[in-house]
Amino acid sequence: LGGGVVYFPEGIYRVDDVLRVEGSSVVLRGQGPQRSQVYFTRHQEMSYSGHITFTGAPQVIDEVPLAQDVEARSQWIAVDDAGPFEVGDDVELGWIISDEFVADHQMTGIWQAFNGQWQTFFRRTVVDVDADSSPPRVRVDVPTRYEARRRDQAALRKVSGMLSEVGVEALGLANAVDPDAAWEQSQVHLIEFHGVKDGWMRQVESFRPPGLSDDGQEGHLQSSGILIADGKRFTLADLVLENAQHRGPGGNGYLFEIRRSNEILIRDSLGRNGRHNFTQNWGFGTTGCVWLRVTSEGGRAYSSQSGGFRPVAHSDFHHSLATANLIDASVLNDGWSAVNRQSMSGGAGHTATENVFWNSGGDGLLRSLQFGWGYIIGTGKDLTVETEIRDEWGGFEELGDLAAWEHTAPRDYMEGLGKAETLRPQSLYESQRRRRLGHQ
Repeated sequence: LGGGVVYFPEGIYRVDDVLRVEGSSVVLRGQGPQRSQVYFTRHQEMSYSGHITFTGAPQVIDEVPLAQDVEARSQWIAVDDAGPFEVGDDVELGWIISDEFVADHQMTGIWQAFNGQWQTFFRRTVVDVDADSSPPRVRVDVPTRYEARRRDQAALRKVSGMLSEVGVEALGLANAVDPDAAWEQSQVHLIEFHGVKDGWMRQVESFRPPGLSDDGQEGHLQSSGILIADGKRFTLADLVLENAQHRGPGGNGYLFEIRRSNEILIRDSLGRNGRHNFTQNWGFGTTGCVWLRVTSEGGRAYSSQSGGFRPVAHSDFHHSLATANLIDASVLNDGWSAVNRQSMSGGAGHTATENVFWNSGGDGLLRSLQFGWGYIIGTGKDLTVETEIRDEWGGFEELGDLAAWEHTAPRDYMEGLGKAETLRPQSLYESQRRRRLGHQ
């Protein structure tokens, strides 16, 4: 009940089932990714699940409509009644994906998967309550990053049940199996975090487990690596994930995946030989996330196990309006994509708006055609940048005839292309962090 450390002394550990954690303050810890290694052999009935899962049980215990629309970059939220809220409460600000909201983004007929449903856009903590103002107000710890409208039934929800203070560190992890078995399942993650706040992973690396057939592939993962869903304030640091066996369609080969989460930091990490090595996926509400000094390389999209069509596959914003995130001082040797994916992936449509690519290096392709504004500040000499809004169809090889530039005007802002070495500061995140800590 009080949590604790599950310690893996030096050695290699075989696990034939799954590990589930449903309590806070639990840490899985080894002696280092080359010294303490854990591999998983189960592959049957594993689709859409993970071999290690940390699972909270968030539930809404109060919902209060907004008294006024909330502008972007606001910390004070006017509500009909501040009575249910106290300092320290976990809250969610969201709204219904209405026909009007869809039309505002020129996505009628494209955005359909979540139409008429509530989507959480901002996961926050209450830091002040002003019940005496008119209307009453609640102050949250992090500003909003998009307008919330009463028209869309926007509301502030008080939630409970999130896991907290959980972590995985200093371990080698793997779940590769026979390649045929790997291709029989979809979206098998090595590790998943659902409904977690204030969690972390550090010094974790994938490896080739013993006993694999000699298939000519350096398999580490059945298909996917880490998934963070419906969480906030999570750090992934000093990680290496590589060599997914299943990189076919259907959501496979996503090595670092974020869904509907806020304030996630992925730093000093390598994603190699996945499909989309670093990705945001499925649903609205991924905002305020930072990819800092990450390297993406070897991304490939396979159409079948036998090989088939294998274009370069980028790290990307994959689904539904990821907002105000930062890719900072990172190396893109395959690429990164932020475009209108239209009907792909269940109607992803506009995947990105107001995201910043700062000091991007590598020799891949940075493709940014974001809804409204996107920003590309400082690139290396070998990185190709594509922001052109076109009148004709075609030209995006991995997207076929998809008009990835439709409704993305104006053209994203660009500055310092090919001049990353002169950019000051070299890291926007580190500069802002120093300022907030009072270190100029």
